[in-house]
Amino acid sequence: MVDLPPVEAPDVYIRRGAVPATLEAAVYRGPNCQIADGRMILEVPGVVRMLLTEGREVVFENGQGVPDADTEIFLSGTAVGLLLHQRRRTALHASAVRVGDKAVLFCGASGAGKSTIAAALGERGCALISDDLAAITTRDGVAFVEPDGRGHKLWQHAIDGLELGGRKIGAVRTALAKFHVAPSRLAAAPLPIGAIYHLREARPPHAPGIRRPNIVDAGLMIRRNVYRPAMVKRLSQHALYFESAAKLVEAGVFTLTRSLGFQQMTPVIAELEGHWAELGILPRS
Repeated sequence: MVDLPPVEAPDVYIRRGAVPATLEAAVYRGPNCQIADGRMILEVPGVVRMLLTEGREVVFENGQGVPDADTEIFLSGTAVGLLLHQRRRTALHASAVRVGDKAVLFCGASGAGKSTIAAALGERGCALISDDLAAITTRDGVAFVEPDGRGHKLWQHAIDGLELGGRKIGAVRTALAKFHVAPSRLAAAPLPIGAIYHLREARPPHAPGIRRPNIVDAGLMIRRNVYRPAMVKRLSQHALYFESAAKLVEAGVFTLTRSLGFQQMTPVIAELEGHWAELGILPRS
């Protein structure tokens, strides 16, 4: 496993503390969310309340009797995604792996298999860049994915299907059969995006295969896979995500339609490898 380079100073602080009941001068108030200038309160009812400030700090307090094991996933996942929104960074609901010298992303609805296909590709030598949440930056007009140093989060049936039981670490939450799984290797540096795949199940009218949608549909796919898309409206970030979608469509957006089931994983990966050779991400065999 590749060690990430040392960090000279923390970029984000997460600490336990009192979270106020309300935010003064809030521009948005919902049942579980309040937003003010540079601050946000998010509540997972009965589990945890979090105060996020300026994209840099998270103060949290657990619900009564809730163990830290049940709040960690929200602090390392949901909170990080919202901090990215506060920083005006593009955040996609996607898993990403390294293929050659490029980042390949897999988007889709919850349960579409983003983490599963990333873990399967890890067994073929593709280092994990990020799981479930991809932070996008743009440099000199090129879109990059930042590595986050975290492992896979997989349901038990996926762990069994991919034979990864030996790398299972611990439960994501005490009441779920979903677990942290150590990746075979981790990417250590940001990588330019080579392709983005939107996952969907092969059933009528969708036939198996990889296809490139038109520009409009590709842009809509990106928008649908924004992490916490309601935040785009609440934080007035429509222009930011319109520009990001245009840049990501330029990188290459495709649909990957496949039959579910672990017995189909090998042909799906072979199809992906062939597509990467066509795109120039991998050398032709």
